[in-house]
Amino acid sequence: MTAENIIVSGEDLTIDEVVQVARNETNVAISDDSQVQERVKKSNEFILKAVENNKPIYGVTSGFGALAYKTISKDQAIELQNNIPWFHKVGTGNRLPVEDVRAAILVRMNSHLQGASGIRMSMIERMGTFLNAGATPVVREFASIGASGDLSPLSYITACLIGLDESWKVDYQGREIGAQSLLKELGLEREELGPKEGLAMVNGTSVMTGIAANVVYDTRNLLALSFGAHALLFQGLNATNQSFHPFIHARKPFPGQVSAAQVMLDLLTGSKLIEDELGGQHEFRGGDEPIQDRYSLRCLPQYMGPIVDGVRQIAEQVEMEINAATDNPLIDEAEGNTYHGGNFLGQYIGVSMDQLRYHIGMLAKHLDVQIAMAVMPAFSNGLSAMLVGNAERVVNGGMQSLQLCGNCIMPQLQFYGNSLTTHYPTHAEGFNQNINSQGFGSANLARRSVDMYQQYIAISLLFGVQAAELRSKIMVGHYDASQTVSEKTLPLYSAIYEVIGRDFDEKQALIWNDYEQGMDKYIEAITNDIRNSGAIVKAISGIAARLNTPAP
Repeated sequence: MTAENIIVSGEDLTIDEVVQVARNETNVAISDDSQVQERVKKSNEFILKAVENNKPIYGVTSGFGALAYKTISKDQAIELQNNIPWFHKVGTGNRLPVEDVRAAILVRMNSHLQGASGIRMSMIERMGTFLNAGATPVVREFASIGASGDLSPLSYITACLIGLDESWKVDYQGREIGAQSLLKELGLEREELGPKEGLAMVNGTSVMTGIAANVVYDTRNLLALSFGAHALLFQGLNATNQSFHPFIHARKPFPGQVSAAQVMLDLLTGSKLIEDELGGQHEFRGGDEPIQDRYSLRCLPQYMGPIVDGVRQIAEQVEMEINAATDNPLIDEAEGNTYHGGNFLGQYIGVSMDQLRYHIGMLAKHLDVQIAMAVMPAFSNGLSAMLVGNAERVVNGGMQSLQLCGNCIMPQLQFYGNSLTTHYPTHAEGFNQNINSQGFGSANLARRSVDMYQQYIAISLLFGVQAAELRSKIMVGHYDASQTVSEKTLPLYSAIYEVIGRDFDEKQALIWNDYEQGMDKYIEAITNDIRNSGAIVKAISGIAARLNTPAP
């Protein structure tokens, strides 16, 4: 946990900063820049004046959605706003993770600080108070189609902020409490939403964007771990490094492809378990082994390159959305205008989360092929069948069921890679929201994909460790791969052993006799460490940083 506050100003908020607040409970503070303070104040004053003068503004002096033809008098303006959470109180399904709701609140704060929403600074400050106090409104996974933003999810947050009714619940430092009771514990007064404030709070993409920020952060780490798993499997398979030579990729210089090749070359440099053929020389290895590696090995940069580029682009789009004003209408107080538009449509988030899930499915498919080669002697260049550790013991199943577990997860990840955004209803809200992004649903599916892939990568890492250790025995006569894997792979290899609570052993591989351990406890330990950004994620932080930035 860092002691420094994250300063929120309406711009330049990053994915990493969102995650710090969402997961590490880093405090937030609103910028004291006078321009930030003044633009929020003036946009609110603009709305109050417009209401007083009966100026026609959607959702301020008119009804909402299909009822926008109704005129709202200035005497009804406040009632209109405070009614919003009530008719949006329709959320159902599982609760969103606390970290995703915290991310959403931070993104909403940042959006409103652009001064285009007409909301009071005190409402923005209250969001910061909730974050710093560890008070997180309970929000459900179903109700938003991502057209007028996340109407229902944001309405739950709004109702809790103002203490509208005790029936809205808050997770207060792990304890569930009613919204009004929470305000009493925090020493806050119940609030009433002013003109446009209800609309400003619920009209926007902040919940889907908060979820997206968290899953992009996780996916960056999982992408780096995928390269780490490939590096272990490459060494276990006694592959070559020639396919990553800069000469090849300078002639097809897609940024992601170049980065993938550079990362793999770096990960394999100095390994005692690969064939070092950077000089362009190669020999037949004997037996049935081909003169060059099979496609899943040799074409790794070309396969992984689009994924590297895709994750970079998705991260850029999510950060753009984090720093956007996404409600409607937007206020240009300097010119005295309001603009009715559609920044609340979460299409960028919907499409990017569809793409993210597709990329995750492709990552799993690629590793599945490497694992399949590793367990089959016909393709593994001499490893034992099913990577059995103690081959002298006849009654040993090795890792065959672990492969089946991976085979269970991988097709589901590929299924989750299908698009959701193309399946929107055209009749929503009385044909008002006749296009909609499904961004909230797509982001929730991305969270599910990330959760599954964290378990799949744990399985892949176990295969990588076992294969490297069996190869070490073939190459140097013992199973302790800490002495044979490359210098850049060693931190990951060591972290896996640390997390599962084992020591390196020259006399036997990690998985030796079936009865000596259940692999499920290893999967659980590795998965939990990855989810908590523990030792395994720290071991590949340098890889993640390189993949986040295009190679020069």
